[in-house]
This record gives sequence, C-alpha cells and structure tokens, in this order.
Amino acid sequence: MSKSLPVTGVPDCEFAPLVREPLSMTAATELAGKLKALSDPVRLRLLSVVASHPGGEACVCDLSAGIELSQPTISHHLKVLRIAGLLESERRGSWVHYRVIPQALQQLSELLGSDSLAASG
Repeated sequence: MSKSLPVTGVPDCEFAPLVREPLSMTAATELAGKLKALSDPVRLRLLSVVASHPGGEACVCDLSAGIELSQPTISHHLKVLRIAGLLESERRGSWVHYRVIPQALQQLSELLGSDSLAASG
C-alpha cells in the first residue's frame, strides 16, 4: 500500500474551482492526497460516520459498530484520513476521538461543487 501525502498547508486561494483556473502543482498534490484517501469505500464511510455523528465528533469505539473490520484495520484507515488532512484526533483517557476538519471538506466542496461547474457552461 502506498503512503498518503502529507498536508502541506496550501492557501485556500490556490484551490479555486477547476473551471476558473488550473490548480498549482502544490494544490494539485495536496488535493490528490485527499482524493486518494477518500477513494477507499471504508475510509469514505468512516469519514461520513464521523461527520454525521452528533456534534461532528466520534469516539473510535463508536466507529467500529457496523463496520465489519478489525479495530487495527479501522485505526489504519482513520490514520490515512488524518494524514490526508481530512480528520483530526484527540486522545481522551484510553479513547481517541475524531472530528472532520471543516476547511478540508469546504475546499473539496468548492473545488468540485456543482455551482462552479454550472458557472462554466
């Protein structure tokens, strides 16, 4: 399995919708890391579970319910999402709590949103 790309902290202005201007190489590299992390159905589902959980935060103990994978495998997928800059985590006692990074989802939404595609036509 290949490694996920680290988050580089590309300014939001470099993520202008694809239909307005081409992405910079830095922005394209960061976006590719996020999209690669989301390309796995398990990771996409985990992100959805965290995002839709009350308060936008979920304990790792809540995430394993309904997902037919071992805890180490779930933890691996969560780590990939964290490295890609889509989730952040915080240890509280013996449990780790995950929450979606809103700016990351906003960047993806703005870049791939239907509004930006409709404006180009």
